[in-house]
Order: sequence, then C-alpha cells, then structure tokens
Amino acid sequence: MYRFLLSRQWVILTLVALALIPTMIELGFWQLHRHEHRVALNRVIADSLAAKPVPAESLTSPGAEVGRENLYRRVTAKGRFDAADEVVVRRRTNADDEVGYHVLTPFVLDDGKVLVVNRGWIPADGPSQTSFPEIPAPPSGEITVTGRLMPDETTEGSGIKNVRGLPDRQVMLIDSEQQAERLGKQVLGGYIELTSPAPKGDTPELIPAPGHDDIGPHLAYAIQWWLFCAGVPVGWFVLVRREARERAEAARREETARAEPAAV
Repeated sequence: MYRFLLSRQWVILTLVALALIPTMIELGFWQLHRHEHRVALNRVIADSLAAKPVPAESLTSPGAEVGRENLYRRVTAKGRFDAADEVVVRRRTNADDEVGYHVLTPFVLDDGKVLVVNRGWIPADGPSQTSFPEIPAPPSGEITVTGRLMPDETTEGSGIKNVRGLPDRQVMLIDSEQQAERLGKQVLGGYIELTSPAPKGDTPELIPAPGHDDIGPHLAYAIQWWLFCAGVPVGWFVLVRREARERAEAARREETARAEPAAV
C-alpha cells in the first residue's frame, strides 16, 4: 500500500522534510540566543544608566577597548573643548530620521589626554555634504562634562564602511585610534555621548538615551520556527495518507472496471 514511498518523487520529498527539521530547530535556537542577548543588553543598559557617574579615566585609557559591561556607563571628565580640531560624522540621523552629522569635539583633560565627545546631531548643509557645516561653538574654558561611554565604531559592528577620501574634517566612523592619529595625542579608547552641559539653543541635538524595554520579536520568531518544525512531519504524514487514499481509490475503480462484463 505504501510502496509509493520508494518512488523517486517521495524519496526526494522525504529527504527534504528530514533536512528541514534540524534546520528549523537550529534557526529557532539562533533566534532564542538573539533574544537572550537582547535581554542581557537591556539589563546592562538599564544598570549603566542608573549608576552614578564615575571619572572617564577609571573605565578607559588610551588604546583601550570599552567593554560590554561599561556600555552606556555614565562618566565625567574635567577639561576644555578644542573646537578647532572637531570633525563631523557623515550620514547620521536624528530622532525624526533626518540625515545630518554627529559633531565630534576633542575634550582635552587636565592631564593632556583627549576624550572624544559626540556633542550631538546637526542637520546637513545640503545633499552633497562636501563642505564643513556651521557648528555652534561648545562651552569655552574649563568645564566638567558628563556623557554615556561608548565603544569605538567598526565596520563589522555597525555595517558602515570606513570610506577614505572624504571632505576635510569629515569621517564615517567614530574611532578613537583614528582620532589619536589625526590629533597626534593620547586619546582615551571609545567616546562619550554628551548628556551635560546641554547646548545653548538646543543645537547640536543631544543624542537620546537608548531604550532598554523592548525585547524585540526574536522569542516569537524562535517559537515560530519550532512550530514550523513540528508541522513538517505532520504535513508529511497528511500527504502520505492522502496519497495512499487516492491510490487505493484508483485501484478500486480499476478493479471494478475489470469486474464489469464487457459490452456486447
């Protein structure tokens, strides 16, 4: 009755079904791991934002990498802005998805080291973005800044290509090593997103704090893949039973036709 399972068509169908099962299981676990990663990251962000600010040099140093455990950690630094050496980061958007720049201003600490400060977003000066935009000046004199500590951006982590040959004083990625080479000074690893002091006139626009409540759809996707996986053998069984019924019915009709007397 089920000898049709040995046919080429059904052997291929069965092998495809057997291959889909472990693939869907693996895809489900992949989405589950992404869910767990997101939950863990949300916890790190929440803890960092809730913690009291600490001196930046207690968490980073020249050439150091900002660890995951210090992501978005609030830090302070005392020194002065060096607006003459500031650069802008191309193709950055604000909360309304408008394209513009992020303003990177070196902040010279009392010991001579430099902390890269992302002062926020400004609109682009035109579609070409070839000339250096007008940027409101930072506070002058010695001040204390507070911001969220961030790791250096990389092409692998951000998906942004580090394009060369850009207009003067424009970059694609926020990279402390690149800034150290440009400035010829010791630059602390990573950078900070400025939170205070607030700019006069609300420009540049401060970068909003990251959300840490949304866990994303990954858990739902994991469950979805596993449901698909469970549906494969069920679907295969339904197809087999239907094929068997259709073949049995065809055999009965053929037998009935043979049993009927031939017309004279």
